[in-house]
Amino acid sequence: MSKKYAETLNLFDSPFPMRGNLAKREPDMLAAWERRQLYQQVRKTARGRKTFVLHDGPPYANGDLHVGHVVNKVLKDIIVRSKTLAGYDAPYKPGWDCHGLPIEHQVEKSGGDRANPDAFRRQCRTFAETQIVRQKAGFIRMGVFGDWNNPYKTMDVSTEAGIIRMLGNIYKRGLISHRLKSVSWCVNCESALAEAEIEYEDHQSLAVDVAFAAADSVAVNHVFGVASKTSVFAVIWTTTTWTLPANRAIVVHPELEYVLVETTDKRRFIVAENLREASLARWNMAAATIIGRAKGAALGGLAFRHPFYERESMLLTGEHVTAEVGTGLVHTAPAHGEDDFNVGIKHGLPLESPVDGGGYFIASLPLFGGMKAQDAVLHIADMLAQSGHLLARENYSHSYPKCWRHKSPIVFRTDWQWFMDMDVPFAEGRTLRETARQAIAETTFCPPWGKNRIDAMVAGRPNWCLSRQRFWNVPIPFFLHKETGQLHPRTAEIVEQAAGIVEQGGIEAWFAISTKAVLGDEADNYDKVRDTLDVWFDSGATHYAVMGWTGDEASRPDMYLEGSDQHRGWFQSSLMTGCATHGRAPYRQVLTHGFVIAGDGRKMSKSLGNAMSPEDIINDKGADILRLWVGSSDYGGEISLSDEILNRVIEIYRRVRNTVRFLLVNVSDFSPQADIVVPDDMLEIDRLMLGRTEIFRQAIVAHYDNYDFHEAVRRLHRFCSVELGSFYLDILKDRLYTCPQNSHSRRSAQSALYHITELLIKAIAPVLCFTADEAWRALVGDEEDSPLLHTWEASLPQADDGEVLAKKWMAIDEWRALALREIEVQRAAGNIRSSLEAEVEFAGDADSLSSLQSLGSEARHAFIVSAVSFVEQPDSTPAVTVRKSAHTKCARCWHHEADIGVHVVHAELCGRCVATLSGSDGGRRFV
Repeated sequence: MSKKYAETLNLFDSPFPMRGNLAKREPDMLAAWERRQLYQQVRKTARGRKTFVLHDGPPYANGDLHVGHVVNKVLKDIIVRSKTLAGYDAPYKPGWDCHGLPIEHQVEKSGGDRANPDAFRRQCRTFAETQIVRQKAGFIRMGVFGDWNNPYKTMDVSTEAGIIRMLGNIYKRGLISHRLKSVSWCVNCESALAEAEIEYEDHQSLAVDVAFAAADSVAVNHVFGVASKTSVFAVIWTTTTWTLPANRAIVVHPELEYVLVETTDKRRFIVAENLREASLARWNMAAATIIGRAKGAALGGLAFRHPFYERESMLLTGEHVTAEVGTGLVHTAPAHGEDDFNVGIKHGLPLESPVDGGGYFIASLPLFGGMKAQDAVLHIADMLAQSGHLLARENYSHSYPKCWRHKSPIVFRTDWQWFMDMDVPFAEGRTLRETARQAIAETTFCPPWGKNRIDAMVAGRPNWCLSRQRFWNVPIPFFLHKETGQLHPRTAEIVEQAAGIVEQGGIEAWFAISTKAVLGDEADNYDKVRDTLDVWFDSGATHYAVMGWTGDEASRPDMYLEGSDQHRGWFQSSLMTGCATHGRAPYRQVLTHGFVIAGDGRKMSKSLGNAMSPEDIINDKGADILRLWVGSSDYGGEISLSDEILNRVIEIYRRVRNTVRFLLVNVSDFSPQADIVVPDDMLEIDRLMLGRTEIFRQAIVAHYDNYDFHEAVRRLHRFCSVELGSFYLDILKDRLYTCPQNSHSRRSAQSALYHITELLIKAIAPVLCFTADEAWRALVGDEEDSPLLHTWEASLPQADDGEVLAKKWMAIDEWRALALREIEVQRAAGNIRSSLEAEVEFAGDADSLSSLQSLGSEARHAFIVSAVSFVEQPDSTPAVTVRKSAHTKCARCWHHEADIGVHVVHAELCGRCVATLSGSDGGRRFV
């Protein structure tokens, strides 16, 4: 094309560049948002609207951000942005969980002195603050939109006070108790653990079969129908050898059948019939014979001697015994295990644990005092072997509970702890468990399977052990009577007093205050409780301590969103505190996302060397790419991440960005105030496209409303690549470029494009926040504007004949598919290079051709060819013939026309282009 004709085309530009250069440009946009105080602008604009509050589950203020943080925060941000576009006032107050063991552990590693608790707490507070600063910068860099100047922290003194008041509210409802109980204990944490702090992993234990000699062999033989004085042994099997010093009983199932077997050396052993063969094989006694049988119920009350202490272990019955593994006789140490503890309570057995908080046997324990319990396993087994009580020993692999922080096996030990009771009637006679399950039934879960998962957990969960034995946690501000162990009668009043003290000076102020300062003359009769609250209570109380929810429906948070592990974590701790205080969940909806795995399906972790740093990805590719990865992933299951996956995401981004740029370039000289063409006056294909875009608008809004973000991205990509790129925009180029700039036909196209561009930018805004902001400013020409200062249109403007056009163009689309396929065949064969070199003949019956023929000579523009013709053949199958045009190519529009060369002034141009240069748009009506 000669330069003189190129200059006659409508070839404009846009400040929105082809290349995003996101990693470099995004920080500038963030700075501009901060300068403009965009978050505050949006709050002001949205004031008075119906609210949608997504309450932020606080990430722990410890460690660098990882891709799991990205998934969590970007999902939240997509929701906040899409709800804003949907016409809600959707504030987002980010927060951090600041107390607890991980911070204590980090402070200890850096030289913190636990011998000085006050100084240690100050160090913990400082450490948490430094972590928040680092994490906050990372979240902001991701484009997460929120009140970052005023986040909440569970270590804020007002929040700490609110947590204490929440405890007081629950106490006043009669749901707090103090008792000796078997709890899950981490010897590294030196603290009881909540259920959510326990994970199960494969573990290898030393399993032993231990023979307990009968105190009265004659009596035992008699139960089995044998008159004999021969020694009898009850054989237990256990994988917790270290608990044998605490053995107080042996338990059998009352309905199981037990046999008395005699070995070749005339020793007799009791074992469950179902486990006899496996047990005898393990003991190398396969030749033993059965000499008697008895139900477990008949064995109750028999006494056996402890294998290394001078005391008896009574044989008792219990329903928890199974015949799946072992011997069917269960070693029972009431100090170590829930079932064992319950047996001990029922039968009045000693409950105190011989293992201290650090995992050591207490000094007064005979034989093993001062030894670390886990280290004593081999010593105990060797001693049993020497005394003849050990029948077998083996390394046994099984799933075992471990501390989620230290990955070390937990121990079960009895200790005095504070509990929130699940099965004490309180509200209208219902228990907390019943109230919580009803609240679950009334809550919407996304994905829906979350409802059954958390319900099953609540149905089977034990009482919540609230107490921990740490320094950097919110205190339990109770006082116990030294003699009776009872709480002070003014406990509710004292709790409020404690909250006031903490509100002024933080938890440090309560730890520093003396009993006398609180109780005065009563101080000598009471001990100040030194236990602290489970850190899950902190975050579980934020609906009150941070959000100020007092039970009313209007101010209840709308949504909690976290990873699937929080069904037994934050979702549940919040549920329990909400139900305990207000009888309902503190949320209406719960959204759960999965965890990130590597592209090969393996868990992503630093130890495996396959972890991907979000900071590296953002610095290389930009935050919008990472956000698009989140948005395009089905978050309901595991979420895969790899370089290959990111490259696919980049291709989606390029398609979207190129589409947006094309639109912006072609409306850059358009004023919606001065140049707008109403739908009924538009060309037919423009009216058609407004209808198709409205269908897209409805779909995209529904996907965001239903939290189907990956479907939103898929629909967005399809709209850009198929409905726009392969259809409308491809067809439109001729009219946009070649018609007179201010002609009706071009302004009609631009009017449709402006509506489409406006919607498309809003559609990408929840996911591609940086790209959308940049595109919006290019569209409206206002550096202070933002998509978030607007909402979805109720609908796009439509022409009156929209339904008729939709039906008509469905028929034309079928012809287009046939024609484009045949054009591609001719191109592949080398007969033509571009579609404009082609002329197309359509053959079919009159009905099938009617839609095409209605376009008249403009039909060629729908197929981007130089000429079309029609052959009516009654009752024939539709057919398309493509042939190369015999005419010369126009130097301006590139169509091949017969009249090129006949115009004196513009011999290189077709008649249409000659007329265009004179100001005519050819009177186009359809395409």
